[in-house]
Amino acid sequence: MAMSSSSLALSELRDRIARLEGGSARRREVLPFGVPEIDRVLPGGGLALGALHEVAGGANGAVDAAAAALWAAGIVARMRGRVLWCVTRQDLFAPSLAQAGLPPGRVIFVEAGDEAAVLACFEEGLRHGGLGAVVAEVARLPMTSSRRLQLAAEVSGTLGIAIRRWRRQTEATDFGQPTAAVSRWRVSALSSRPLPVPGVGRPRWRLELLRVRAGESADFEVEAPDAKGRLALSADLADRSAAAQARRLGAVG
Repeated sequence: MAMSSSSLALSELRDRIARLEGGSARRREVLPFGVPEIDRVLPGGGLALGALHEVAGGANGAVDAAAAALWAAGIVARMRGRVLWCVTRQDLFAPSLAQAGLPPGRVIFVEAGDEAAVLACFEEGLRHGGLGAVVAEVARLPMTSSRRLQLAAEVSGTLGIAIRRWRRQTEATDFGQPTAAVSRWRVSALSSRPLPVPGVGRPRWRLELLRVRAGESADFEVEAPDAKGRLALSADLADRSAAAQARRLGAVG
């Protein structure tokens, strides 16, 4: 049966809305975290590529803000190619990024005069198509800007991460506003894992998946990225999971 003109118009409208909302008929490629507990709650089993993602620190302090930046660094470290990192202030600590697997030689740092310029550089970097990933630090992410960024990421296939940073606490309320980002995360620093000898253990975070398109929210206790950018489930939780699995296997046997 031939499709009526009204049905054809409705189908075209749905396709257009899907494109505007970041929909795609093809299966979206993903970057797995390599942590089954995280990957299983993400559509496709990992962080969507060719998409915009948001992350913020769990509080207004510098420690949580640094944790959010290291989370982003660990992700883009596992992408191929150069990384464009856009900022308005020079306070990134390159050795910390290197510890998360992102050496300074892979990063192109852009210091813009204000947030409007950062967003413009962010979009241009995503549209370029020759970068492994683009990261930008912004306080506000208006819906219109986020839609442009999401569409640019989709067209080029480039991963984009918006790190939400605030100069004052009142700006943090903007993080609750809707955006076109495919996922939204929050990272909070926890006490490091105790060592059997005096010293500082591997940093631990509370990682919250606040929102993900076509998925559900979740939270995890993880250890910060290693030198290859890989997260790990907190050792205590991993040990408990292994023990629980052993008990289940023993019960079955």
